[in-house]
Amino acid sequence: MIFRAQNSIFSLAKQFSSQTLLKPSSKWLYQSRFITKVRLKWVKNRGLDHIIDIDTDLKAACLLKDAIKRSSTAFLTAKSVSEWQKLLGLTVPVVRFLRRYPTLFEEFPHSRYANLPCFRLTDTAQLLDSQEQSIHQTYEKDTMERLCRMLMMMKSRTMPLQSLHSLKWDLGLPDNFEKILIPKYPDDFLFVKTSNGLAGLRLAQWHEEFAISALQKRNESKETGNEYRQLKRGQTALAFPMNFPRGYGAQKKVRAWMEEFQKLPYISPYEDARLIDPNSDLMEKRAVGVLHEILSLTIHKKTKRNYLRSLREELSLPQKFTRLFTRYPGIFYLSLKCKTTTVALKEGYQRGSVVDPHPLVRIRKKFYHVMKTGLLYRCKGVNILPQEDILLDDNVESETEQEETEEEEIGSGDDCYEETSESEDESDEEP
Repeated sequence: MIFRAQNSIFSLAKQFSSQTLLKPSSKWLYQSRFITKVRLKWVKNRGLDHIIDIDTDLKAACLLKDAIKRSSTAFLTAKSVSEWQKLLGLTVPVVRFLRRYPTLFEEFPHSRYANLPCFRLTDTAQLLDSQEQSIHQTYEKDTMERLCRMLMMMKSRTMPLQSLHSLKWDLGLPDNFEKILIPKYPDDFLFVKTSNGLAGLRLAQWHEEFAISALQKRNESKETGNEYRQLKRGQTALAFPMNFPRGYGAQKKVRAWMEEFQKLPYISPYEDARLIDPNSDLMEKRAVGVLHEILSLTIHKKTKRNYLRSLREELSLPQKFTRLFTRYPGIFYLSLKCKTTTVALKEGYQRGSVVDPHPLVRIRKKFYHVMKTGLLYRCKGVNILPQEDILLDDNVESETEQEETEEEEIGSGDDCYEETSESEDESDEEP
């Protein structure tokens, strides 16, 4: 009897000490609970890998296009781009890449050094760029909102400009956003110096209307799927859409694990979470929500893992947060294509294409269409496409459109694939 009484007192004390109120005005009450996590194999998704492979070349071509525009001479020499291969994420030399797409980049000899190849934009590339700039102007308010929401998730409401430049392709920011976009909103953004002395961008005022996550919006519009929308009695939170790799969704132990995870309270990534136990399951779900929100803000629903790692402290993420990408394969997909690590949001894709694509995604599809055509015309002296096709055809579909997403199991044992290195030899800067 004495032993049972001691156990009861210990259990009550442990339960009482584990309950922490997030903040006086918060409706979330933290209770310690420990979910038994299932260890899964990493599964290769050929469809998403194919999209990432294509987008790597597309991003490199667009960055080179912007670099040529910024050049005072309106062209780049082979010597000036010779060291850019790693920065662009290419697996081939930059000069070879430029020559691969003559419909975008026109090669000509330097006026003073005949043996020095130079590259400028073709008329087609300039036409596509003008369309892109028009989209940036039309959807400027949308871009400003996405930038505000990124800063609102930061602990200090500040991001280094270097990190923003790394994410500008993924967030759909214009090339020189710090000069043409930020000055238009002096009441919303401030240029500051971060704690380590780097130039940064700070949010000047909080926008309560922006503090609604993509998951909350999805729930309000009732677009959630049926798989996890109807939970058992006692549901206390929004449920993340799940798209398990083939064979995992039907496993009882996996489904039981995910149901327990989904029942944990959903903490908005825009809400203060400093008082949550950093080692708790609730904090893990909060971290999943932050990563889900960032990927939802990207127009291609994916980004490089290193770009997120550089923001770990500002986002209040755990030290080894990248393990979440393989721990929750129904939400995220981790790709190792193109000698880098890319994380994608599974719900953002359907049949090999982005769901509800941003207009910038559509213009980039046109850009890829011109690139692909350049492969056919290579070495034939053709460097331009009919302008009517580029201007009028808004339904250009890339080869990423597939009837189904192929998946293939990789590895052995019961562990899902994870890279153990906490640092990669990869620069976050773009040319």
